[in-house]
Amino acid sequence: MLRRKIILCILFGGLAVIFFACSKTTSPGNGIVNPPPPPPAGTNDMDFWLTKADQSVLLQKQSVVLSFGTISNSNSNIDVDTTQVFQTIDGFGFTLTGGSAYVIDHLNTTDKANLLNELFGNDSNSIGISYLRISIGASDLNASVFSYDDMPAGQTDTSLANFSLAPDQTDLIPLLKEILLINPAIKILGAPWSAPVWMKDNGSSVGGSLQTQYYDAYDRYFVKYIQQMKANGISIDAVTPQNEPLNPGNNPSLVMTAAEQTDFIKNNLGPAFQSAGITTKIITYDHNCDRPDYPIAVLSDPAANAFINGSAFHLYAGNISALSQVHNAFPDKAVYFTEQWTSSTGDFGGDLKWHEKNVIIGSMRNWSRVALEWNLANDPSYNPHTPGGCTQCKGALTIGTTVTRNVGYFIVAHASKFVPAGSVRIGSNSTASLQTVAFKTSAGKKVLIVENDGTTDATFNIRFNNKWTITTLPAGAVGTYLWN
Repeated sequence: MLRRKIILCILFGGLAVIFFACSKTTSPGNGIVNPPPPPPAGTNDMDFWLTKADQSVLLQKQSVVLSFGTISNSNSNIDVDTTQVFQTIDGFGFTLTGGSAYVIDHLNTTDKANLLNELFGNDSNSIGISYLRISIGASDLNASVFSYDDMPAGQTDTSLANFSLAPDQTDLIPLLKEILLINPAIKILGAPWSAPVWMKDNGSSVGGSLQTQYYDAYDRYFVKYIQQMKANGISIDAVTPQNEPLNPGNNPSLVMTAAEQTDFIKNNLGPAFQSAGITTKIITYDHNCDRPDYPIAVLSDPAANAFINGSAFHLYAGNISALSQVHNAFPDKAVYFTEQWTSSTGDFGGDLKWHEKNVIIGSMRNWSRVALEWNLANDPSYNPHTPGGCTQCKGALTIGTTVTRNVGYFIVAHASKFVPAGSVRIGSNSTASLQTVAFKTSAGKKVLIVENDGTTDATFNIRFNNKWTITTLPAGAVGTYLWN
């Protein structure tokens, strides 16, 4: 039989050559069929960073090759368009509360230095936070209530002779100085939770209103604050006259109606800044999206409008589209998104989706120059906080014997790590389940943030300059895509 096979091969050698040329080859002696060699790998044109709702992947760069091409397919398209240019971005970040400063400042020297570089540096291991909000005096996430000019009950200090930043000289101011050594360009927004109690009509740190007889003293309070922070090497880029001016229940807090804020800005704060040569921006409102009428009312006063840079918003009520409503009414004024908390009882996946969709993507698509989550850090028991302050506010970091990175960290990092201050928002479309926002950095890099708001994995094209690449984003996940 073997001889016949050999003869057949000889007699029909040409046919045998043709036959074997069209057949799979076998490895000698093992009978295993080898597949043909794979085609050459495509050029990777795009980097892809991913966070999954189940926390199995947390801000990790993916190894998948994403190449631009023109082979048609039936996927939906996310188009990125650099010819559509919107607002310039001031930054992404958090509120560095007094409590946040305390827990970070009490790390050992090496751990603190490493953490600060991770948060505020610009190397590959950093997330590049570029904007911070701080409280003028105490917020509810300080260990105790204070202003910079507290007086015994029944006494006043209209000359501000006792004004002092001493309560913040232990942790907050030294920590800000360390942060500025890492990122000297970081922008800082200051907001008071309350005026000094002696200026208020109820004699309490909770609620009450600023008495008109102390408007002059209070504008000088702001001037002293900015000047003394500057003397400590800390420039305050902007202030709001009052955090959450329609919330009287926090400790500390103060009620300031739109009419009151209008009067204070146009008759006191604005002129005081002007007289002192202070260029710090004045930003109105700093409260929820359910009351766009408040900033519109303030900005509608021509005298107040002249001193105001823009309006700030939170999203504990209302819809993020309120930012566009105010922008459209006053397109020459900036809008800012300055606070949203994550709760100790929240779900990582649910918070990731909601905050990325609303705080990061939503605020940016509605003209915001910043997107800030609430407190940067606290301890495992959600301390420190004032009596009556927030007991469930989960920091982006939990700092105990170790440092834990919570959902707020990843929400912000998907933008802050890739979109530096000075970038501009550019055109991108969203679909029913895919929420997007796109940017062009000052270096020319394109950045696309996508949140899959659906319940199934989504495969889609990212299309740019008439070419596209195919990518898949798991349900509930967030992806940041970068290319030149």
